[in-house]
Amino acid sequence: MLYMSNHQYRATITWTGNQGTGTSGYRAYGRNHVINIEGKPEIPGSSDPSFRGDPTRYNPEEMLVASLSTCHMLWYLHLCAEAGVVVVDYVDNATGIMAETADGGGYFSEVTLHPEVVVTDAAMVDKANQIHHKANKMCFIANSVNFPVHHQPTCLVQNA
Repeated sequence: MLYMSNHQYRATITWTGNQGTGTSGYRAYGRNHVINIEGKPEIPGSSDPSFRGDPTRYNPEEMLVASLSTCHMLWYLHLCAEAGVVVVDYVDNATGIMAETADGGGYFSEVTLHPEVVVTDAAMVDKANQIHHKANKMCFIANSVNFPVHHQPTCLVQNA
């Protein structure tokens, strides 16, 4: 594989869950944290509510599913523009399955993307559906995970 260039990304994660006694006990600390990326709004994070997290904040598992979904969408839109497929709407209700192991750890076993795409012409539907395969091959995030990323796309025609 030929490498053209490297890109570096930075994020600062600050734990904000110290409730006065630090990690003196499992129930003694909060899981809240803030994700900061220079020049951008902060992201309020926590753990999944199953692990004593704040359900009003984003958790790492949700962020992983969202990263896969957005990476796919951005590649898909790019490839459609190149192929002359005019997309006017795109919504993905992505889902992920994480298996918890006996030792308390876990792993994602799969993520399924459910993109619903709207194109301007019925003649574009077949090509629009085929482009999902190439978008999956191009997605940086999908290429970086060790579990399958499935696709169950739907393509509709505007005003049909």
